Amino acid sequence: MKSWPVQEAKARFSELLNACEREGPQVVTRRGEETAVLLPVEEWRRLTASRPSLKTLLLAPQTRCDDLPLPKRGGGKHRASPDF
Repeated sequence: MKSWPVQEAKARFSELLNACEREGPQVVTRRGEETAVLLPVEEWRRLTASRPSLKTLLLAPQTRCDDLPLPKRGGGKHRASPDF
């Protein structure tokens, strides 16, 4: 995956699009930090099609957290109340 500084991506946007079509996802960086990814629309559709929406997950009748480990209660330290 090629990395494009934001100024280069802006100046050569057509080339960025062509590289995305030919080579796949392209990363855009700002001040050396990865900021965004440009990917072909087919890949975007594939990634988003198999994922349910947040609304669907929240309204689903089955729970999705029954098997998550819960922290033990009562093990934390209590703060002493200040003397005023």
